[in-house]
Amino acid sequence: MYGRNDQCRGESKPVIDKHALVDPKAKVAANVHIGPWTLIGPDVEIAEGTWIGPHVVVRGPTRIGRDNKIYQFATIGEDSPDKKYGGEPTRLEIGDRNIFRECCTVHRGTVQGGGVTRIGDDNLFMAYTHVAHDCTVGNQVVFSNNASVAGHVRVEDFAVLGGMVGVHQFCAVGSYSFAAAGSIILKDVPPFVMVSGYPAEAHGLNTVGLERRGYSPNSISALKRAYKIVFRQSLTLQEAMLELKNMALEYPEINLMIDFLSNSTRGIIR
Repeated sequence: MYGRNDQCRGESKPVIDKHALVDPKAKVAANVHIGPWTLIGPDVEIAEGTWIGPHVVVRGPTRIGRDNKIYQFATIGEDSPDKKYGGEPTRLEIGDRNIFRECCTVHRGTVQGGGVTRIGDDNLFMAYTHVAHDCTVGNQVVFSNNASVAGHVRVEDFAVLGGMVGVHQFCAVGSYSFAAAGSIILKDVPPFVMVSGYPAEAHGLNTVGLERRGYSPNSISALKRAYKIVFRQSLTLQEAMLELKNMALEYPEINLMIDFLSNSTRGIIR
């Protein structure tokens, strides 16, 4: 009854291995597969089509959406290890079609940080990745092996974190950005930008990523000019943003960078 490809269509009830431990208070929808020696605690809700492998721990309050895959030895929804955490019923909310590979860890929020860790849709978390308390991860994000984000981090849509990347608490990683393997991120990473190093520094526009996401040559050319304004012209951030706002009248995609820069709290990598 158990296997990676056993998504039996038309089932009206979950398929739970006889060696799994599922709390009676957990809400497990139809077509959910739970493998052997997996533990599902109370206050856990799992939507239809989600596949959970062997030796997984899911604790709550946690809600897992549809058609997710969680591989062996992952720990999802565990208490926050933050010293401020005092056992409060904080939450983890996971969207649809995410993949959590071997040994991922995702922690619930803290009261001081808003109480919720949120993960969107269609994300890939490779082996040994970590999402700490009170983080927000958008959609179609990639965490490569051993990438980790500390508490209160925001990772926006389509960002890619390379292997062994570490992100300092309260930082933001912008949409369509790319962090090379081994980068240590101590400030905010603007959208569209590639960073690398310890500490990470900006190294150009994520051109390949933008091409893969369907950005036109004209849009990419405009974003390259925007990058040079912010990172190569020795302007203050306020001066750079004035120029970006003028460009955005013709190229509205630049507004994504403007909004990010306007809301940065830690300062940006430059």
